[in-house]
Amino acid sequence: MSNFSTHNFSGERALIRVDFNVPIDKQTFAVGDDNRIRAAIPTITKILKDGGAVVLMSHLGRPKDGPEEKSSLIHIVAHLQTLISKAMDRQVLIQFANDCIGDEANNKAAALKGGEVLLLENLRFYKEEEKGDPAFAEKLSKLGDVYINDAFGTAHRAHASTAVIAQFFAKDKKMFGLLMESEVKSAEIVLHKAEKPFTAIIGGAKVSDKILIIENLLTRATDIIIGGGMAYTFMKAMGGQIGKSLCEDDRLETAMAILKKAEEKGVCIHLPGDSIIADNFAADANTSTAPSDLIPDGWMGLDIGPNAAEQFSNVIKRSKTILWNGPMGVFEMEKFQHGTKAIAVAVAAATADGAFSLVGGGDSVAAVNQFGFANAVSYVSTGGGAMLEYFEGKILPGIAAIEA
Repeated sequence: MSNFSTHNFSGERALIRVDFNVPIDKQTFAVGDDNRIRAAIPTITKILKDGGAVVLMSHLGRPKDGPEEKSSLIHIVAHLQTLISKAMDRQVLIQFANDCIGDEANNKAAALKGGEVLLLENLRFYKEEEKGDPAFAEKLSKLGDVYINDAFGTAHRAHASTAVIAQFFAKDKKMFGLLMESEVKSAEIVLHKAEKPFTAIIGGAKVSDKILIIENLLTRATDIIIGGGMAYTFMKAMGGQIGKSLCEDDRLETAMAILKKAEEKGVCIHLPGDSIIADNFAADANTSTAPSDLIPDGWMGLDIGPNAAEQFSNVIKRSKTILWNGPMGVFEMEKFQHGTKAIAVAVAAATADGAFSLVGGGDSVAAVNQFGFANAVSYVSTGGGAMLEYFEGKILPGIAAIEA
């Protein structure tokens, strides 16, 4: 594996797997949240400044049966061109190939000169991409002299362009891009070099989605804060009354096993003492506050309460390492965003005080962006599923292929 930062790309065509799977407006085809595109710009500009040429490949959406208009990467060309031109301080024309393999892609890639960029059409227009087909991967590999994986968001997939392709490049011709490097480095700090106290904040709807990450963190964290809908499965497991709050009845034993294991390992699990409750899952529902284990029939917990928010904030503020994955409530509705916002404020305060904080997972990333705290934490991960699997202790194919 070569080091991206010290590699000179002059005279080379760099084939980069990026993650440009961004929201596209169904009517206008305009790009929505462009964070994933922006995250790849430093890698692209480093190569261009070295005098190298860039071939970009990505997927977009979930096309089922070959090419479809709404999933074409042609819709992001203008936006990408604006971002790269601004970063380079000169006009950079983005060329587009109407396919990711075949004559047009081959010819356009071969004709690229240093400082030029080619974007390939959606990889997932071919079923071979998700199947990890070696023949398809080999065809893609012909489009570059150097392979760079900068798509952390797809690193947990053993797809042709994320893992299989690496075998067609020599060790010194395959590497992580700057985004991938920083993602792996930040995750490594939390997983293997965490300064104590280490607090993991785990939220979201279901215990079943987070069992593996919690179990892996039980050997690493000093404190685990549990919020969101999953907290009520724990409450019910402990004999609490949770009204009609979200609960996975088939996970009650699992919840108790986690609590027992945490006690054995000296890990402090923090559950919300009180909740903001509602009589309906709606933005205009009637609301009240109740102890999380005494929620009346017909009511449901949709956010952590003020006491829990204060308790959790105090734990976070004395932490040296913080991992945040998942919201504390239905923060998309204004009435139920107080808890998640309080966590964001506390994580930002701890970070300002010298803690290392990593925020990952779609909803928590959306929350820090929504509340304006993205620049107040140490690192915001671009990979939801990939980050989750990394913290579950799984080997990610996209990382393993480069390191092999």
